[in-house]
Amino acid sequence: MNLTRTASATALIVALLGSAAATVAWKGAAAEPGTGELRLAQPGTLLVVDAKGTRVHQKTREGGEIGTGPDCRRAAVAAGTLVCLHSLPGPFSSEVRVYRPGRTGPEVTLPVWGTPSRARVSPTGHLVAWTVFRSGDSYAAAGQFSTTAGIYDLRSGDHYGSLEDFTVLLDGERAQTEDANFWGITFAADDRTFYATMSRNGTAHLMRGDLTTRELTALRTNVECPSLSPDETRIAYKKRVGADWRLHVLDLRTGQDTPLAAPAGIDDQAAWLDDTTVAYGRTDQGGPFVYAVPADGSGQPVRLTAGSSPTVTTSVR
Repeated sequence: MNLTRTASATALIVALLGSAAATVAWKGAAAEPGTGELRLAQPGTLLVVDAKGTRVHQKTREGGEIGTGPDCRRAAVAAGTLVCLHSLPGPFSSEVRVYRPGRTGPEVTLPVWGTPSRARVSPTGHLVAWTVFRSGDSYAAAGQFSTTAGIYDLRSGDHYGSLEDFTVLLDGERAQTEDANFWGITFAADDRTFYATMSRNGTAHLMRGDLTTRELTALRTNVECPSLSPDETRIAYKKRVGADWRLHVLDLRTGQDTPLAAPAGIDDQAAWLDDTTVAYGRTDQGGPFVYAVPADGSGQPVRLTAGSSPTVTTSVR
């Protein structure tokens, strides 16, 4: 494990957990603009970050406006829980802000070191995850970025720190991960199992994680930014094909890999709108847009709305 990065991450977590004022900010309604007109518990609507990359909007599946929410660079929603990655002034500074229905300000605020990259909420709404870009890690060349990913349990207040602190198993053996980067967490509904990407020695691995044992097990290579389907049988992800990424769906039962009818060059963590449709963000002429495409490889992409970071609202469990 990289000592410089681990020491920095540990120091940050200790600082967070050691101070009641800094650990989790339970803010009142007047603290800052919050969910506003958002209907977080209304299932089947689309949440996106606007084309400027600054604020959350709730829309119908056809792109009609429902309401606006807090400032976010990246966002995700499930079971009435909204997580926002918010940029702060200064280099590589962000906050993870968590919102629930009925509050105008964030219920939980966590400082993180890095710039926003990915965000996810577990199907139950109990767990939130984030990925940020960082610089300054000891193994990285000058000017290069690394990524780090973390998980927080809203029920217990457990901060799982960075995935760099988990035990990594490659081919059944414990692996050294001094140059490993982690990103793109996606959750199963048991609030224990999750999937993520680990890059090590230039190879991207699909990892299955266990929050109870704090272990990550490698399942497959060339899988980035996984997104678990609602029925938990498939993973949508971006796959390196030549010089570009292409969206694919992996069947976890059979190992079958299906390319989707989306264009090359999509750099996003896809989101499932339902068991048959995958959404993703893509920047093309006119700015960033959200598209939907069938998950079985058929059809063609359909533009839904302007914006990025799409996820779909689900019922509170």
